[in-house]
Amino acid sequence: MNNLSHKTSAPDTDATKVRLYGPAAFEGMRLAGQLAAQALDMLVDFVKPGVPTGRLEQLILEFARDHKAFPATLNYRGFRHALCTSVNHVVCHGHPGPKPLREGDIVNIDVTLILNGWHGDTSRMYPVGAISRKAERLLEVTYESLVRGVAAVRPGRTTGHIGEAIQRYAESERCSVVRDFCGHGLGDVFHDRPNILHYGRGGEGVELQPGMIFTIEPMINLGRADTKVLDDGWTAVTRDKSLSAQFEHTVGVTETGVEVFTYSPKGYHCPPYGLPR
Repeated sequence: MNNLSHKTSAPDTDATKVRLYGPAAFEGMRLAGQLAAQALDMLVDFVKPGVPTGRLEQLILEFARDHKAFPATLNYRGFRHALCTSVNHVVCHGHPGPKPLREGDIVNIDVTLILNGWHGDTSRMYPVGAISRKAERLLEVTYESLVRGVAAVRPGRTTGHIGEAIQRYAESERCSVVRDFCGHGLGDVFHDRPNILHYGRGGEGVELQPGMIFTIEPMINLGRADTKVLDDGWTAVTRDKSLSAQFEHTVGVTETGVEVFTYSPKGYHCPPYGLPR
């Protein structure tokens, strides 16, 4: 789940304010991240035309209960749901409810599960039935943007290298990068330093050090980057009603590079899915 401020600030620059975690924390994050990824895998068979997004929330609540975990978003800062479901032009923080998904929709499902005190945070795009080629392309570009952001993580680089890798690729594909929301540090707390902007320049921001843990979660639009937050105070949409997509991983900086905690055990984390419906 994105940093919940509706406008991101300038990049963090003080690495001394960023927590560094040790091996025990990394093990806790592996378990929490894998559980969150398994939860998204479980939803694959249920994301289809006619299914209300509220049904997906019910399934996540049951999954969390069965695995002795708790959805971090539930009652977090007034957010009343166990997951976010962001459909079509909804950028992030969409509320699950009774409205059914329709053929051709694309939906981001964002889940954070707390397991033994550690936060596994991840999101993924799901096609609802057959989708248009432009929607399919947006999913591909957004996932590749995430891949390039993750690949930029290594000790000695900065958070700006992550943003630069994402921005350069997405804009080369004639898409835009949302600037109003960002990734964030996490671990035994939900939102922490550093902010991970999905645009920028290498050398800007916080220097990456082994032990840092954070999310990378680019939001990419087919149209302009501008967003607005609806009257519920949460749901962010594209101002021009263009399609938006997002993929998210939780990662840790290691001595030699990066560890991704939230890969799908079934390989469902990236398009094309080729999954049975």
